[in-house]
Amino acid sequence: MEKPKLNFWQIWNLSFGFLGVQIGYSLQNGNTSRILEALGADVHSIGYFWLAAPLAGLIVQPIIGLSSDKTWTRLGRRIPFIFGGAIVSALAMFFMPNAEYFTYLLPPLVFGASMLLLMDTSFNVTMQPFRALVGDMVNDEQRNLGYSLQSALINFGAVFGSLLPWILTNAGVANVPAEGEKVAASVIWSFYIGGAILLISVLWTVFRTKEYAPKEHALYNNIDLEAKETKEKTSVFKLIGNAPKIFWQLGFVQFFSWFSLFLMWVYTTRAIANQVWGPEAIDAKSIGFNEAGDWTGVLFAFYSAVAALYSLLIPNIAKSIGRKKPTVFLYFLEG
Repeated sequence: MEKPKLNFWQIWNLSFGFLGVQIGYSLQNGNTSRILEALGADVHSIGYFWLAAPLAGLIVQPIIGLSSDKTWTRLGRRIPFIFGGAIVSALAMFFMPNAEYFTYLLPPLVFGASMLLLMDTSFNVTMQPFRALVGDMVNDEQRNLGYSLQSALINFGAVFGSLLPWILTNAGVANVPAEGEKVAASVIWSFYIGGAILLISVLWTVFRTKEYAPKEHALYNNIDLEAKETKEKTSVFKLIGNAPKIFWQLGFVQFFSWFSLFLMWVYTTRAIANQVWGPEAIDAKSIGFNEAGDWTGVLFAFYSAVAALYSLLIPNIAKSIGRKKPTVFLYFLEG
């Protein structure tokens, strides 16, 4: 049985929460290295702090994906994970730039690194069910529209999140730490605003979206609820070895795109500071370093804006040449 056709605003509501999630994610990507350096991390060691996040994602994403497939509540099966992840993400965004005030618990750098791990993990908890929610709710005819709208909201959120510290600086918020402090007020307030928008936008999706009940979901996906579930015991290595060709093709593209993105997120601020501001930006509390941090956000906003505009064209392009080529080109634009 075909899934019902949704109107534009129903599809919009499905993905609106991703706008706030991406604002938070972009603030993390553009400012984490800046914050960690301000807390005392050496630039040569920052990559190790970032390493914890993708390693946690390797564990969390499969667990969340499998759990959300099998969890049914009054709110649905994806929305509880989306909402729970958003709450933890917002809390981590509040605490991370204020790590210096929690020295009675942990050294500032250790506390900040712990918040990075918690923040990135909870973003993953929120993002994966969000992507699956569109696939659950829209029919085949509207799938291109659903994913292109989601992609547009993601990239517009990335633009705003990346620009937020620069916007606040130009609005008069201090761009360098006050005496005795480590992190600039413009960065701290960016994380406050981003966390608030994240929660509000996710709540919009939570209250405006009603997921299909188990019987409806089974009907639309040709699932026999009465069939006895058989569990086949097999190893992860065997599953990988028997993976279809498309798994390796997508994995190849994903590996090299994320490899370059992580290098960019980790080292861009320090690279700009050294190459443009020079010796005056060596100190992570200096005006030069913090101006470089703002310009990192401006550059990240530019590539996200290009990807956002392109994503609006995906439905029309996909009708002509299929979904694969437009998606690969979008990775190229973002990378």
